[in-house]
Amino acid sequence: MPTNLRVTVWNEFRHEKQEPKIAEIYPEGIHGAIAKALTEAGHEVHTATLDEPEHGLTETVLNSTDVLVWWGHMAHHEVADEVVNRVVARVHAGMGLIVLHSGHFSKVFQKLMGTSCNLRWREEDEKERLWVVDPTHPIAAGLSPYFELPQEETYGEHFDIPVPDEVVFVSWFSGGDVFRSGCTFRRGLGKIFYFRPGHETYPTYHDPNVVRVIQNAVLWARPVAGPRPTYGHAPSLEHA
Repeated sequence: MPTNLRVTVWNEFRHEKQEPKIAEIYPEGIHGAIAKALTEAGHEVHTATLDEPEHGLTETVLNSTDVLVWWGHMAHHEVADEVVNRVVARVHAGMGLIVLHSGHFSKVFQKLMGTSCNLRWREEDEKERLWVVDPTHPIAAGLSPYFELPQEETYGEHFDIPVPDEVVFVSWFSGGDVFRSGCTFRRGLGKIFYFRPGHETYPTYHDPNVVRVIQNAVLWARPVAGPRPTYGHAPSLEHA
């Protein structure tokens, strides 16, 4: 099974342009920081952003993408439905999808989940402790039983998603909330991983544990070669 994959990292790339403090944390954009980590892991990485034609996610780009990484926050409503449908179709056809942080409110994630994907939240610089609740899962490879982020945006339950196929991480925050922060889903032939950390005002995507999770998740979500289902009228295999 090849481990050098074709990965596209998508980001709105709005906060970094509009807020100097965020640009200091991510001078190449959030997508640039994530792309750098995935390139160092040996993947062929392409980036795409909201303000490019077709949001950088043309048919050609998506058809040559094994795993798509998605970060969005302030402009979910600006993502064209045509592109959303294109991404969803590719997931059903086998492309992996990693949805990060506030990407839970993206049109793509909501359409794939079929729910509001709503939750509780606050920004009070709380500590986040992520517990590995499935240490056998490939996404948790190389991690300690837990790791901590000194400051993050707080998310809290209830998280309005379908029951996940697997819960890999659960977060606890110093304000008392808990959250299912690492969840997997399967849609059609595609695998999806939602990972909670990554608010834009914190250097979360420079944290080595967060980087390890994303690198592991990309490997886990890669397309798997196997029989493809066929639909519609099917002739009998047996003849009298």
